[in-house]
Amino acid sequence: MPTLRQFEYLVTVVAEGSFTRAAELLHVTQPALSHQVRALEREVGGPLLERLPRAVRLTPMGRAMLPHARAALADAERARLAARQACGLESGELQLATVYSISLGVLPPVLRAWRREHAGVHIRLFEHRHTDELRAAMTAGQADLAVGPPPSDWDGPVHTLGVEEFVVVLPTDDPVVGEGATRIELGALADRGWVHYSPENGLSDVLEQACAGASFQARAAIRTEQTAAAPMLAAAGLGPALVPANIIPPRFDGALLRPDPPVHRTLTAYTRSGPDPLTSAFVDTLARKAAVLPDHVRRRLTSAKNGS
Repeated sequence: MPTLRQFEYLVTVVAEGSFTRAAELLHVTQPALSHQVRALEREVGGPLLERLPRAVRLTPMGRAMLPHARAALADAERARLAARQACGLESGELQLATVYSISLGVLPPVLRAWRREHAGVHIRLFEHRHTDELRAAMTAGQADLAVGPPPSDWDGPVHTLGVEEFVVVLPTDDPVVGEGATRIELGALADRGWVHYSPENGLSDVLEQACAGASFQARAAIRTEQTAAAPMLAAAGLGPALVPANIIPPRFDGALLRPDPPVHRTLTAYTRSGPDPLTSAFVDTLARKAAVLPDHVRRRLTSAKNGS
């Protein structure tokens, strides 16, 4: 039986007049889109689209199916809206607490998707410098939901979102940045002055623990309170920086290297008690959209490895 997703793919291809543009709009690969359309054609027993060199057009079977596909999608949307209205997902306020690096790197695509799906629900964001501050704020009842590293001795529900990766940032002309290099031993940077974080910033602990694991203590060439400033200062040559990969912006002009030993941090969403429907919906959006390792960073690390 045809699925709603297959109907959505068919309608989008027809509306865009192109598999390529439809795939971009739907955030899927073109082969995956083509596979689903072919599966739908097999299900109904014949071709729905004629694939032309620069466009697509509906076949007679496609023209017959298209209005029913649109009607099915419209019915599904009405059912979704009715359910959301019944459980209070169309309006209100969700209070969200996190740490600075996560609001910078992980949350933007989540909040973008949330705004599209729940435009009437306002997000109130509380940002903290350290995971201990975040946990204390949640214990005190500041927010409905926290996003951060796993809290210690937490009684409420904890949902694992993924594991974020840290990278070392250096100028592209640094002597240790070889052609096609993707990794660097942290010990090779033991004599450097680092772009460090202010002691109140939780990433200061992450850097110090990583360097201790490589048998040295990070010497601060400069300290910053702003997480977003660290990669910029490192790319400018003030010293290496250890940063979450997900805070690196597209078209960043510094060098990115995976540290050896690797540095990772688990990310979670947690609440004090069983979440209400609004909070549960946000956790679901987090699980789908959290940018633990953005594609543009993964591509950079992969292309460096391949020497391209």
